Amino acid sequence: MSLLSVTGPAKGFGGRPVLRGLDLEVAAGEVVALVGPNGVGKSTALRCIVGADTPDEGEVLLGEHRLDTRQPQTRRAVCAVLGDLGILPDLTVAEHLDLLARGHAVEDPAAIVAGALDEAQIEHVGDQLPGTLSSGQAQRFALATAMVRPWTLLPADEPEQRLDDAGRGWLGDWLAGHAAAGRAVLVACHDPEVVRRSGARIVTLEGDV
Repeated sequence: MSLLSVTGPAKGFGGRPVLRGLDLEVAAGEVVALVGPNGVGKSTALRCIVGADTPDEGEVLLGEHRLDTRQPQTRRAVCAVLGDLGILPDLTVAEHLDLLARGHAVEDPAAIVAGALDEAQIEHVGDQLPGTLSSGQAQRFALATAMVRPWTLLPADEPEQRLDDAGRGWLGDWLAGHAAAGRAVLVACHDPEVVRRSGARIVTLEGDV
């Protein structure tokens, strides 16, 4: 049984269709990569799937029920990393992660946050404000938000952006590890090495660009 089922979402802006004709299923235990040139609707697809944009038509199911982020069980199950991370300007990186961990009632949040900072290789900037981070550090911080809370589905939009070669290799292995643990991952990705190392099943989007 699929964890995520997407049937025929369509979205247009200003009378121009951006996304159409996508049917997709993602099972627990796999990584699925949306690939294709810029402009074919990869980011729009992810935003429609998680409800950040409202599709003009189509259906998105999480398990057997419509994916509705207004429901607490959906917010707990879905962890979206879409490049629009909201931050509180007076909280440090570590404080942000701690707040997120406590908000999801994880056990031993201090240990979880310390582990996330180490795994994301940003422990040395944990006491900095997010606005002071380099672009690569900021991307690792965004990924660290998925390390401090429970989830079963991770939609991520180009999580490889601004990472160096070593970082992209780490990312591919990290995604593969989550799939091996029985979680589901859906990424829009431009990097073949991340796709390869994650073991992703490739879904190619085509359209007018």
